[in-house]
Amino acid sequence: MPPFHHLLAAPLEGSGWGMPHDASLDGWRIDDLINETSVFVILLFAIMVAWMLWACFFHGERHPARYDHGTSRRSIAVALGIAAAIFFVVDGHLFLNSVLVWKHVFGNFAWAETQKETVRIEINAHQWAWAARYAGPDGKFGTQDDIVTLNDITVPQGVPVIFQVASTDVLHSFNIPNMRVKMDAVPGMVNRVWFTAKETGQFDIGCAQHCGANHYKMRGVLTVLPLEEWKRWAEVASANSARAYDAEDKDAQWAWDWEKHARI
Repeated sequence: MPPFHHLLAAPLEGSGWGMPHDASLDGWRIDDLINETSVFVILLFAIMVAWMLWACFFHGERHPARYDHGTSRRSIAVALGIAAAIFFVVDGHLFLNSVLVWKHVFGNFAWAETQKETVRIEINAHQWAWAARYAGPDGKFGTQDDIVTLNDITVPQGVPVIFQVASTDVLHSFNIPNMRVKMDAVPGMVNRVWFTAKETGQFDIGCAQHCGANHYKMRGVLTVLPLEEWKRWAEVASANSARAYDAEDKDAQWAWDWEKHARI
């Protein structure tokens, strides 16, 4: 895990308000940012409601109205002070935490790429399915021993899983809510995202961008297995893919150079 423990509070089980179950090792960091944002929004809303209620009910002869066009130095200073307080306390806090979380965890592909057991998967989105490709025992994409699946992605528990995501037609969005990851699949480019699953089980994969008439059908399943069980699955899946390999089927041989898009 990246060296980031000291930057935020310890994870809390199920800490997200109304969020789907968190099955990822670092998903609590996303929940924490969402919760902090919600607290600040509620606090600012409560202050504004209290201010408006005070203005509505505390008036009359004992509280005569004072008209101000807002051009005096005092009015400008008060407005700037409030704006600065909100910006530096609220926006500054959330921005700083977001940058730190991205730099040290979700954007730390250099760390994820160098881990011994890291699993690399290419996702090729199209209307309306997720095609997945794993490098086989030779460690190269686009060869006969690649594992190729459709709407069915199997990964190991407890190790980083990196996805490179692309699209062959329109804009899609690769979304695994229980792993707190979502990345757009954009025609003509390769994006990437990674996570570490802390629990075994099956979890939904959805498309978070409306991609056409059958968008609602674009659903896949993520299966998380214990590491040793996953290795046995990968061995069998690679052998099956090798047997089904057809050199004449060029459409089924889609793949790209992983290193070209790794940017570590």
